Amino acid sequence: MAASPDPLEDLLRRARAGDDPALAALFTRYGERLRRMIHLRLDRRLTGRVDASDVLQDVYLEVRHRMATGGAGPNLPFFLWLRLVTGQKLIDLHRRHLGTQMRDAGMEISLHRGAMPAASSASLAAQLLGTMTSASQAAVRAEHRLIVQEALNGLDPMDREILVLRHFEHLSNDEAALALGLKRSTTSQRYVRALMRLKGVLSTIPGLREELS
Repeated sequence: MAASPDPLEDLLRRARAGDDPALAALFTRYGERLRRMIHLRLDRRLTGRVDASDVLQDVYLEVRHRMATGGAGPNLPFFLWLRLVTGQKLIDLHRRHLGTQMRDAGMEISLHRGAMPAASSASLAAQLLGTMTSASQAAVRAEHRLIVQEALNGLDPMDREILVLRHFEHLSNDEAALALGLKRSTTSQRYVRALMRLKGVLSTIPGLREELS
C-alpha cells in the first residue's frame, strides 16, 4: 500500500505551483509563530505605528512573489525560511521608520545568513513579567522589569539569541541550530548555560524562576 502523502509537503508543492489557497493555509499554520517573533523583535518605538498583521501581509506578498519566481527556500525548512523573510521585512521597516536611529546599539544581530532584528530586553522582560500576578503594583513591576532587563543585557549576545529562539520563540534545538548555523550540541549547551545564568539572577523575583522552567 502506498504511503499517504505528507500534508505539509502537499501544501508546499501546491504553493510553489502558484496555488494561493495552499500558501494561505501555510500562513495559517505558521502565523502565530511568526506573530510571536514580530512582537519580540519589532522596535518598541514603532508600537502603534506598525501592526503585526501588516508585517505578515507584507511577508505573504514577498513569499508569494519569490515562489512565483523560483526563489523560495535557500536550503532551509519552510518555516525557518519564513522567519528569515520576516526578519528581512522587519529590518526594512526599522530602517524606513527610524532612519539614523537604527545606529542604536543592539538593533540587529549578525547571523551567518544575514542580519535579524534583535529582540529587545524590554520586550523579553515584558514577556516574562506578563503572567506574574504577584507584581500587580506598577512600582514593583517597574523594579522587576529593570532587574530582568539588566540580567538579559548581561548575557553573551549569541547566548541571548539562543535563549530568545528556544524559550521565547519556542523553536526546537534543531531549528535554532539551523537558524544560527551552529552545531546542535553547541546550541544545546549554550541554551542551557544562558538559561541557568538567567535563572540564577532572577531567582530572587517571586514567580520568575518558574517562568523559565
